[in-house]
Parts: sequence; C-alpha cells; structure tokens
Amino acid sequence: MTFEDVYRQEWGQVVATLIRLTGDWELAEECAQEAFAAALERWPHDGVPDRPGAWLTTTARNRAIDWLRREAVGTRKLQELAALPADSDPPYDVPDDRLRLMFTCCHPALAMEARVALTLRTLAGLSTTEIARAFLVPESTMSKRLTRAKQKIQHAGIPYRVPPAHLLPERTPAVLAVLYLLFNEGYSDVVRTALSGEAIRLARLLVQLMQDEPEAAGLLALMLLHDARRDTRLTPDGVLVTLEDQDRTRWDHDQIAEGVAVLDSALRRGAPGPYQVQAAIAACHATAPAAADTDWSQIAALYAQLPQTPVVSLNRAVAIGMADGPAVGLRVVDQLAAGPLTGYHLLPATRADFLRRLERWSEAAAAYAEAIALATTDAERGYLEKRLQEVSVRG
Repeated sequence: MTFEDVYRQEWGQVVATLIRLTGDWELAEECAQEAFAAALERWPHDGVPDRPGAWLTTTARNRAIDWLRREAVGTRKLQELAALPADSDPPYDVPDDRLRLMFTCCHPALAMEARVALTLRTLAGLSTTEIARAFLVPESTMSKRLTRAKQKIQHAGIPYRVPPAHLLPERTPAVLAVLYLLFNEGYSDVVRTALSGEAIRLARLLVQLMQDEPEAAGLLALMLLHDARRDTRLTPDGVLVTLEDQDRTRWDHDQIAEGVAVLDSALRRGAPGPYQVQAAIAACHATAPAAADTDWSQIAALYAQLPQTPVVSLNRAVAIGMADGPAVGLRVVDQLAAGPLTGYHLLPATRADFLRRLERWSEAAAAYAEAIALATTDAERGYLEKRLQEVSVRG
C-alpha cells in the first residue's frame, strides 16, 4: 500500500475523530496534517505500521494535546483526548465518526457549494488549492468559502452527529446529492476525473455505514455503472463518443457486474427511489451486448417513474423515440421546445438526431448548428460538428 493510498483511506477518519474530540475543525485538520507529515518522514525508514490508522490517529491526538496544553485550554478536552488508548485503532467496525462528519458537511443549512467543498476537504483530504482548481475558482475564494462554512457550523450550532432516525429521510438526500454532484463534476471533465473516484469511494463508505439505506446503494450502483465506460466516452483527440458508438469490449465489465449486484441488493428492499431507478436505466445500457440490443421500452418506462423534470422528460423522449421510432420521438421532443429547456443544447441536439434518422438532412443540419452554438464543452461541440458535416454532405 502506497502512502497516497493510506492518505486517501485514513485522512477522513483521523480528521473526523479529532473533530469529535476537540470540537475544533481547524485544529483537527492541522493536527492531521502534522501526523501525515510525520508519517511521510518516518515510514520510509521505519516501515508502514501494521495499523496505520491507529498510528496516525495517535500522532494527531498527541499533537492536539500539546496544542491544548500550550493554549491553557480547559481540562475536559485534554481528558477526552488522553482517554483515547495510544495503540487503539479507530472504530472501523462502526466508523461513525466519518458518518457524523459526512452529515455535518452536507447539512441542508449550508449552501450546496459549501457542502461539496467541505466534503472534499475534510473527508477526501483534497487541499484548498486542489478544490479551487477543480471548481475553477481562485484559491482565495475557495478558502473563504470553506471558512464561512465552518463558521456557520459553529455559530448556527449544527450538531456533529448522525441525525436521529426521524430526521434521516430529510438529511440523507443532501448527502447523496453532494456525492452525485462530485461524481458528475469529475465524470464530465477529463481534467477532474479524480473527483469521480473520490465520490465513489465516499459512496462505498456511506453504503458500509448505512446498510439499511437502499438509495445510498442505488447511488453507488449508478456511479459504478457510469464509470465503467469512462474510457470509451471520448476519442483520443477529445471528441465525445455517444453510447451507441462506444466500444463495449473496453467497458469495465467487472465493475458493471458489481454495479448490477449492488443495485439488485438495494431493489430487494422494496423501496425504489430516484437513484435506484436511474441505476436501473444505466444497467439497461451497460448490460446490453450491443446498442441494438438495448431495451428502450424498459428504459422509457423507468424514466416515467422519475420526477418529470425538464431533463428527465427529454431523456424519456429519447427513449420513446428509440423504442417507437424517430418520428414519434421527434413529436415528443417538439412538445418540449417551448418549455424551460429553451437554450439547453441537448434539446436541439436531440431534435437533430431524430431528424438525421428520418433523413431530413437540411432540417437536421439547422438543428445541429443550433446545438453547436449552445454547447458548453469542446467534447460535445466536436461531436456535434462531426454530425453537422455528415448531414451537410448528404443534404
């Protein structure tokens, strides 16, 4: 196991334990950083301990004790810190410190961007610089965002604990939403792929800690199924490759099998929610041997079970068109044209695809040109420009 592996696995646990014991976010992070710095200095010579988490937690605990003594802080915190056995592992059988921290970072009282930033900083161990780079904001802006979030937690009295059972239904969606946002940030941008990996890692942790929450498992399954085809989504020169044209032999089929197994386990609880439904849709795509084998009727039926947001309605229109023919799909898409999807590039892109399949070349070209003008990434723009060239030649 490399030092980086240990860092990613243990950082959140060490910080979570120190926050619980000291009640001080900044002190906890500073002591954790000192513990990992000490490990980086000593382990190459002494070897990695059999229980690296225990070593790091104890070292960070000792740093906190020294600081509290220097600052003449009251004895209660010192007693709590000193009571932690020097050779003890964090409670991995019930690692609730990390779960407490996750719910604290993702409290509904915090703005979504603050939830994401805190989760990345305290649970994933990303630096302020890394988080700022990931979300394309100056480091000073991200630093202020993190500071404000921590201050709000302290001043508003947001409790550092897993909510009681009667509050879990209203709190858990906030945690799941943050994890899915993290995943999508990394999945949609090749520069930020590490965020997807962190989202999957944290989702695994959440499933481990909340084994009775099927939507947590549904989200993990959804991430695994999407991530399994990551390497086939772009050409070597960065142009988007649609699901229909991806090389399915290059998909990670072991990860697909894991995603399907996680989803099946969640569905057996008989409480399907939006993440489980979306994972079921992803499973329909991932398990089809070829694009022509995709069960589009089933996908359309699954989309009908989701809240009909504008984007879901568009995705359902695509499924209907693939199941019942492009003419039917085009009629459904045209019904969405005057709604809130105006200005959304995938609306004209979807129209263009149905028009292309109907061999209405000039109309398809106009729709592709409209989509290109609205596209937000170079990968999507490159794909649409390629399609525009194809239909222009035919027209």
